[in-house]
Amino acid sequence: MQKIKIIVSGGGTGGHIYPAISIANALKAKQDDIEILFVGAEGKMEMEKVPAAGYKIVGLPIRGLQRNFNKENLKFFSRLFKSLRKAKKIIKEFKPNAVVGVGGYASGPLLHAANKMGIPSLIQEQNSYAGITNKLLAKKANKICVAYSGMERFFPADKILFTGNPVRKDLAKLDNLKSEAQQFFNLDPNKKTLLVIGGSLGARTINHSIIENIEAFRNEPVQVIWQCGKFYHQEMKEKLAKANVDNIQIFDFVSRMDLAYACADLVISRAGAGTISELCLVKKACILVPSPNVSEDHQTKNAMALVDQDAALMIPDIESKKRLVDESLLLLHDESKLVKLRENIALLAKPNAADEIAEEILKMIKQ
Repeated sequence: MQKIKIIVSGGGTGGHIYPAISIANALKAKQDDIEILFVGAEGKMEMEKVPAAGYKIVGLPIRGLQRNFNKENLKFFSRLFKSLRKAKKIIKEFKPNAVVGVGGYASGPLLHAANKMGIPSLIQEQNSYAGITNKLLAKKANKICVAYSGMERFFPADKILFTGNPVRKDLAKLDNLKSEAQQFFNLDPNKKTLLVIGGSLGARTINHSIIENIEAFRNEPVQVIWQCGKFYHQEMKEKLAKANVDNIQIFDFVSRMDLAYACADLVISRAGAGTISELCLVKKACILVPSPNVSEDHQTKNAMALVDQDAALMIPDIESKKRLVDESLLLLHDESKLVKLRENIALLAKPNAADEIAEEILKMIKQ
């Protein structure tokens, strides 16, 4: 029997890359001799993260259009044509049985070339609001895996599969980790714990909302684990030291997110699709502060999909400095509301997303 070959394309952010790697791992678990090639965008983080996960990756020269006028925008079309040519060449040489697009710049040229060449394709749309690239690619795609209901607004209903977003396997079993987590972070088991996360680079508004209202934590019977991101770490650390508030631990990056989630009673976070899928899986009450710096304001739409189910609270970025700290402290003292949010967010979890998507890819190849 001929070896199955699959190209997984996309990236740009962790929200695209980690689901892509999860899908590749699930495919390998189902059929060890599958050959998987990743196609990303040159200079983007996938070029580093994918090889670290043990997979080969090829880069396309594609770049996105900048919102403000920028000289780089003048090169957009030449890069796009070069990327389309290179994508076609990669497909001819690798001869995949199927291609998978996870969003991000590289998935456009690769899936477009594959569709032209009659190769089956599957799109994995992480957000509740589909991006332009995936809406265009959907017309020729065989299957579209989504994480939110109502996606027939963007895609043909007969192609949609509600699988959820793939998340890291280490987050699936946190039930017995709470005491280990409390020891790891040196926490008081009798106090409520607030976890503040803004991604590996940090979230400017969330960080400033915390530091500008830092005094509010001083006499509260709560403890805070604050991942502020490497970009803001030095500045926030110095300001925290001056404030002399001792129930807050600050990190540039939390390596054991499983333990951070395990001990958290409440999470403050941006509303990226991957993070929301993690919060559903780990069943955590959360306050979401959507980033305004994303295309089509999709983080607000992601957050509202939870708010409408009474599964999260949302504070707009522009109101965060005034409201975030006060409302998080109020919520930490409202046990019945915390329980309600935990119960409702747990109903939205899709723990087997990567396996279901892998199964659909293999099924598509056999058909």
